[in-house]
Amino acid sequence: MRRLKRLKKIRIHREGTEILCAFGLLFLLLNFACYWLAGLSLPFYALLVVSVFVFSMMINFFRCPVRLFGQNTEKVVVAPADGRIVVIEEVDENEYFHDRRLMISVFMSITNVHANWYPVDGVVTHVEHQNGRFLKAYLPKASTENERSMVIIETPDGHTVMTRQIAGAIARRIVTYAVEGEDCYIDEHMGFIKYGSRVDTYLPLDSEVCVTMGQRTVGNQTILARLK
Repeated sequence: MRRLKRLKKIRIHREGTEILCAFGLLFLLLNFACYWLAGLSLPFYALLVVSVFVFSMMINFFRCPVRLFGQNTEKVVVAPADGRIVVIEEVDENEYFHDRRLMISVFMSITNVHANWYPVDGVVTHVEHQNGRFLKAYLPKASTENERSMVIIETPDGHTVMTRQIAGAIARRIVTYAVEGEDCYIDEHMGFIKYGSRVDTYLPLDSEVCVTMGQRTVGNQTILARLK
């Protein structure tokens, strides 16, 4: 039986709290200084407009909508992130499984929600961070050459699923909350990637794919696949 989870009305992700407070104070001081020196002049209004626009973009980036899957999660794989499907193919996974796997990749633009969710219920059996390059995240070689964080989950049915958070050309920080040995559930946050990037999910080859190339995904809502 899945663990009951308490609904928390999270609107701004915790990864953005300190950053938003710091920049909010900075913009406030800059605008106050401009008003003090120039009064209600064109420079003041120009700085005010720029400050409001930039701060609004930052709030949009760190937004964290409340989402519950609300369906039976048995053998279901949900999208770990908002974005667009850029890869659905069989690949040789040589870092952990050393066999062929079905890979489904979600590319996240800078305008997407950047919280990441666990794609399946299960137990976290392995977590590993690997340093690397910062190529554009939509390139195929980004999966194996970019800085990335790997989370391995064993489902209640014995399937093993890997989710890989990948840094991009702009994204320079991957945050992973997964801890080896802990239970994990759909609806829970697995981590956060700061600025545009992508998340790959590796599944058994006999998984039933439920998405198409180019399809938009909603994290913790869109069903990527069903496990046999």
